[in-house]
Amino acid sequence: MSDDSGQTAHKEGLTTLAIGALGVVFGDIGTSPLYALKESFVGHHPLVVDRPHIFGVLSLIFWTMTLIVTVKYVFVILRADNKGEGGSLALLALITRKLGQHRLSPLIAVLGVVATALFYGDAIITPAISVLSAVEGLTVVHAGFAEWVLPISIAILFGLFAIQARGTAAVGKLFGPLMIVYFAVLAVLGIKEIVRAPEVLQALSPHYAVQFFVMNPTLAFLALGSVVLAVTGAEALYADMGHFGRKAITLSWLYIAFPCLLINYLGQAALLMGNPDAAENPFFLMAPEWARLPLVALATMATIIASQAVISGAFSVSQQAVQLGFLPRLRILHTSASAAGQIYIPIINWGLLVLVIMLVLGFRTSTNLAAAYGIAVTGTMFITACLLGVLAFSVWKWHPALAALATGAFLLIDGLYFASNVTKIPDGGWFPLLVAAVAFTLLTTWATGRRLMRDRLHEDAMPFDLFLKSIGDKVRRVAGTSIFLASTTDGIPPALLHNLKHNHVLHDRVVILTVTNEGVPHVPAEQRREVEDLGQGFFRVVLRYGFMDEVNIPAELRHEERAGGPFKAMETSYFLARQTLIPSSRPGMAIWREKLFAWMVRNSESAMEFFKLPTNRVIELGSQLEI
Repeated sequence: MSDDSGQTAHKEGLTTLAIGALGVVFGDIGTSPLYALKESFVGHHPLVVDRPHIFGVLSLIFWTMTLIVTVKYVFVILRADNKGEGGSLALLALITRKLGQHRLSPLIAVLGVVATALFYGDAIITPAISVLSAVEGLTVVHAGFAEWVLPISIAILFGLFAIQARGTAAVGKLFGPLMIVYFAVLAVLGIKEIVRAPEVLQALSPHYAVQFFVMNPTLAFLALGSVVLAVTGAEALYADMGHFGRKAITLSWLYIAFPCLLINYLGQAALLMGNPDAAENPFFLMAPEWARLPLVALATMATIIASQAVISGAFSVSQQAVQLGFLPRLRILHTSASAAGQIYIPIINWGLLVLVIMLVLGFRTSTNLAAAYGIAVTGTMFITACLLGVLAFSVWKWHPALAALATGAFLLIDGLYFASNVTKIPDGGWFPLLVAAVAFTLLTTWATGRRLMRDRLHEDAMPFDLFLKSIGDKVRRVAGTSIFLASTTDGIPPALLHNLKHNHVLHDRVVILTVTNEGVPHVPAEQRREVEDLGQGFFRVVLRYGFMDEVNIPAELRHEERAGGPFKAMETSYFLARQTLIPSSRPGMAIWREKLFAWMVRNSESAMEFFKLPTNRVIELGSQLEI
């Protein structure tokens, strides 16, 4: 089990980080009051708006936030950091690194990839439901605004995705302060109603949640699908740990976010006790009439922040997937000179926008979208609980009884919520599952295809000792340095063999360079380069990067002199192999997946751009390869 000493060092003070975490980490869960309680009473499985049901739902919401967010994520899972980074892929890399080759390794890998695939479904639904639920507040201000909800929502979403290329630094400075105002308003609205009906505080007792299940087990089980909306965004606590650190996130949750959210839910419940008709939109109806339009504006800004956080998360997860070998090379732009984590990936950004707009136009209301939302969230939570079990038993070496108790409790809770949301598949739950299925297919196809490609290249590879003996003094050497990129750290790269075959010449210094990922977020500069002198002017260089590091080969080589001296930019040429893949009937993947992999290879970012190679010093040599 780690502590903060192993986390990423943060220059800002703890208070500053805690305030910043309010916007980025808790933006999603902070906007849940807009729809979570409402969906329990007017959603796909509506409940009677009376005291037993109000108290039952409120008790479930409170204990769900306590057990899932506070206990599971804040107190336990935030300790599972991979050198300070969190998230499904970081957790997968951590477990894989700690366990090495293990009989559970294939299953663990599949779980990590499924959780990542479900995250993409979540990243599409979050902006749509958050913005829609906020803008729908206009109908509370005046019924005539109903026809403007969709156009305004689409305009806001388009603007949000359009500004991503500019980076989030400027907007980020507003995140924390604005969310402090938002959470304060949540608390003020709740307190106003609690004062009118203080008996609502009794609902915090677990007795009412149990009574709800005893009274009507079926309805209570179905209600879990709406109750879990109160903790959407809990995964962000873990995924964003690298940006803020465990202490700052814990501080923000325990002292600001959790109390304010709870007070607001209590206020909504108090309002419903006195006015059952308010169930149509209790969040906005808590506010006096004069304050509803400003509240819509504030809630809309909060949902934009929540959406911004999940979009940034999609960029970070995609970067991790590229570095860990689950996605092809993508064009990744850094939008900040000082913050390495602020990146922009155009294809992810515009792909999300198209899908989000389609989602809004297809589902049209936040109530319809709520049915689709829960299954992605609960599926990810259930998988995280499974991986937590592996950690507790095999990595942290907890006492078997404690590990079994904790894992079993989390699996039971998350399993119940997931099972409840499965009932919503016909009503919209199919959408995130479809997105996850497509994402899972792409992630696994690329990972498997790369492995097959390496195996095929290895079959044809020539041992290095044999290669050196075969060339001897027969090959003419010319002045300069040639760098051949290789996918493995043994054998001869195809580009070198092709160059020798067609050009019959070698440079005085030949460097075989391999870029590897170490399964950790960052590799220190002093540990990044490994050099081996192979003789006759040949050197093997291995550059080791973490999955959050930016790969820049020329910049790295400027600091290396052990491979035959310094690298001079105008005397160095880079040779790349570009394989044209030919799907075949050889054992490997199904033909359609081999064709998909070949298409992904053709459309991936060029190695030249991805590795930041100088365009006028790169030579590409093509060949064909059956997979």
